[in-house]
Parts: sequence; C-alpha cells; structure tokens
Amino acid sequence: MLKLDFRSDPSMLCVVRGAIERLTEVTGFSAADSRSITRAVDEAITNIMRHSYKNHPGKEIVLQVLRLKPSARPDRGDGLVFLLCDRGPAVDPAKMQGRPLDEIKPGGLGLHFIRQSMDIVEFKRARGGNLLRLVKYLQPAAQPEAGKRREALADLGPTNR
Repeated sequence: MLKLDFRSDPSMLCVVRGAIERLTEVTGFSAADSRSITRAVDEAITNIMRHSYKNHPGKEIVLQVLRLKPSARPDRGDGLVFLLCDRGPAVDPAKMQGRPLDEIKPGGLGLHFIRQSMDIVEFKRARGGNLLRLVKYLQPAAQPEAGKRREALADLGPTNR
C-alpha cells in the first residue's frame, strides 16, 4: 500500500505521521485507533533514530505498509502490517524493554506505547539490518448494540425521535 524510504532526520517524522494517520483513516480505523497507530509508528522511528543510529542524520530508514486480507485471520478481520527496516547494529530483542511504569521521569515509554497500540510487535535481524514488524487488526464487522440503536434512530428521521 505504501513505501517510504527516508533518512534519519527528525523533521521527517511529521511527514510520516501525516501519511500514516491518513492511510489508517481511509483503511477504516477509527480516529482513536488512527492516532494510536500513528503514535506507535512515530515512536518506533524515533527509537531507530535515537538508539539504532545514535542520532546520526542521513541514515536509511524504510517503512512499508501492507494490507492484511481477512483470510489471513478471519476472526480478526483485515488490518495493516507496518515493516520498519534500518541498517543499525544488531539489537538484542531481550533488551528492548521500556522502563518500569512506576518510575516517574520523562522518556522510556515508547515501547509501552507501541505494545499497547499494536496487536503484534515482532523484532528480528535480517539481511544485515533490523526489522520491526507491527500489526494492527481492524475489529470484526460485528457492530455493538449502541451502534445499531443509533442507526435505527437515524432511520427514523429528526422529528420522529
């Protein structure tokens, strides 16, 4: 669906955020889910810039967004896969931990945001680079009762409520 090949430069984050937020909206995610997904991808790219590339500008980052078809996970519906690739040094996945949540201080919450926002978070080393795979499923098409009631009221028209 989308491929962005850009350099490690914090000014690129607003471009990526805009693209991801709009893509998730047109794919069918709610506004809240779109913001959450966008924040998770933004945090992941920020972590690549800070930790993998040690804030050195000009290093390659590739973001690919793929559509998951419903047949891949019929119980979850379709969704999106976000693949982030960098050429930084190898990272030990066991060391990819956010700081304890009871520590009150700035920073260190990016991994918590990512894991909270996404359904699947996988990291591996492949072809001389780091690959982060983030998956977010659209919810099944079943509609909550409140949504069905609102639709029924809307069908009545504004004066018959």
